[in-house]
Amino acid sequence: MTRYEYAKAKYAEIGIDTEKVIETLANVPVSVHCWQGDDVTGFDSKQALSGGIQTTGNYPGKATTPEELMADIDKAFSLVPGKKKLNLHASYAIFEDGEFADRDKIEPKHFEKWVKFAKDREIGIDFNPT
Repeated sequence: MTRYEYAKAKYAEIGIDTEKVIETLANVPVSVHCWQGDDVTGFDSKQALSGGIQTTGNYPGKATTPEELMADIDKAFSLVPGKKKLNLHASYAIFEDGEFADRDKIEPKHFEKWVKFAKDREIGIDFNPT
């Protein structure tokens, strides 16, 4: 008997159908943070991190553009089973042509590429104001 079969039998004793639970959970989206692809750096500043952020922002191979991060997210999502959503932080706003807006001035237009990214993949976005 495998460990799962043993656990399944134990849960069945108290009326829990583990197969049904797994089926249900497969349809519950898990929100995956975007910051894991670039060590919390984000795209709203090229300056060093400050303010108590406990990361270095300099690991080799980290995403340095929105396109690289989106490609990395695609790869990660392909390896994680089940439904997923993207937890997108405000610091991942995409500014075009040298534009910049501080956090109190960001607008929906700064996230249009992320919205397209999510719609194209049929995933949701949870927004984190950072």
